[in-house]
Amino acid sequence: MSKQDGRDRQVSASSVDSSTATILHVDLDAFFASVELLDRPELAHLPVIVAGKSMRSVVTAANYPARKYGVRSAIPLSQALRLCPKAIVLEPHFEKYRHYSQLVMEIFDDVTPLVERLGIDEAFLDVSGAGLIGNPAEVAAVIRRRVHEETGLTCSVGAASTKFVAKLASGRAKPDGVLVVPAHQTLSFLHPLPVGALWGVGAVTEEALTRRGLRTIGDIARSPLAALQRAVGDASGLKLHDLANGRDPRSVTTASVEKSVGHEVTFEQDTVDADELRRELLRQANAVAVRMRTAGWVGRTVVLKLRYDDFTTITRSRTLAESTDVGRRIYEEVRSIYEALGRHNPVRLIGVRMEQLTEGDGQQIGLWDEDEDWREAEDTIDAITARFGRGMLRPASLLKAKAPRGDAQNAHRIDYEPPR
Repeated sequence: MSKQDGRDRQVSASSVDSSTATILHVDLDAFFASVELLDRPELAHLPVIVAGKSMRSVVTAANYPARKYGVRSAIPLSQALRLCPKAIVLEPHFEKYRHYSQLVMEIFDDVTPLVERLGIDEAFLDVSGAGLIGNPAEVAAVIRRRVHEETGLTCSVGAASTKFVAKLASGRAKPDGVLVVPAHQTLSFLHPLPVGALWGVGAVTEEALTRRGLRTIGDIARSPLAALQRAVGDASGLKLHDLANGRDPRSVTTASVEKSVGHEVTFEQDTVDADELRRELLRQANAVAVRMRTAGWVGRTVVLKLRYDDFTTITRSRTLAESTDVGRRIYEEVRSIYEALGRHNPVRLIGVRMEQLTEGDGQQIGLWDEDEDWREAEDTIDAITARFGRGMLRPASLLKAKAPRGDAQNAHRIDYEPPR
């Protein structure tokens, strides 16, 4: 199936049988940094960070030489430069990223009509109908060649029979590689990997699993389902068990709905009160989630918008591993984005938005759902709201929130503490 280059990187041999690996995950390598280096090729082998000029800005991207030092996106630039003092900092140019993303997506569309965009720099492709080009491995080679020839960028491709394994394979092939996992080799590929390689296994879940001696994906696959569910909950246990056994029913979907759903408010007075800003983020995240659930949508990209007292406006985003309509998940992600900024300037306007919206078909919501308790709590709130009207239930942390300009608060009759 593959060979390793001495690190964690795996790439496929040219003779691999890819006939059953018809789902591709294509991911551009260090996209923002790579675009910047098109104009500065002499820096390609040096550590490069993409970030704003201010030492209080956050890292937008880093190339692979910088990542070797532990530099990653969303950390403060000051921290990145402590990790890698010799790094070269380049300012971001988002119009360039949009331009190159469009060029790459057009290449994907030329190959197959079944393209599921996951953001500006990655997509799933179903190439089961691309036989005129060749087998999936040959299609992957065509894509990689065209991307490099037409843009100067490189991409990594994972090919498998399921979306989960394809995405995992593309990550193992980075940078600039292709890894094919034939259907009959799915389990032999998955089972030696650590449990942390499973999507949705964060630090807390990983600790719960390793305490029970479950250190590899194979351990999870062989574990009795009931024992796994006792460790991480019924729904999460079932989903992790399915993934560990190579079961992922999701198909590549091209359907999309509204571009975004969001809320924003302008304060009566500019504020530097971090607690007030967090409460407002929580209120907006919940409001966005309610609108999404009402419309039957889920989203993958969380966006924070801030306008400061000098009218400087910034937006920052983060794409999740899986789509969500859970307000608490949206809040935790947008709060993390806000806290990573490290800026304390007075804030005039704050907003939360969800992008990359698709129909919530039951497969996209929480295939590996660490938010099961929150989801149940928010479903209960929705039911009570439908019966008694909005404002009957609110998070206790919002009870002290002040009403921002143009957005009156409803009366609170019942307050609740969501599950922890």
